[in-house]
Amino acid sequence: MSGHPHDHLPDVRDGLTRAERIILHTLHRLEQERPGRAVPTALLYGHVVEHLNIGPKAFQTLLTRLVGRHVPRARED
Repeated sequence: MSGHPHDHLPDVRDGLTRAERIILHTLHRLEQERPGRAVPTALLYGHVVEHLNIGPKAFQTLLTRLVGRHVPRARED
């Protein structure tokens, strides 16, 4: 991951990094704008990169860890 080194240090209050906090805050804001509708990952990513220098793979890794779901990897043949 790139960006500022502080983006990836856990906060002592809750263990969230700045990057995780931005993702969660942005997700919450988008959920408020879209009541009753899911927030597409691409939309969330587009809003997150306005505040954080993060690539798609790093974003997906953080998002997967935050939601607690394992995303199956595509087979490479």
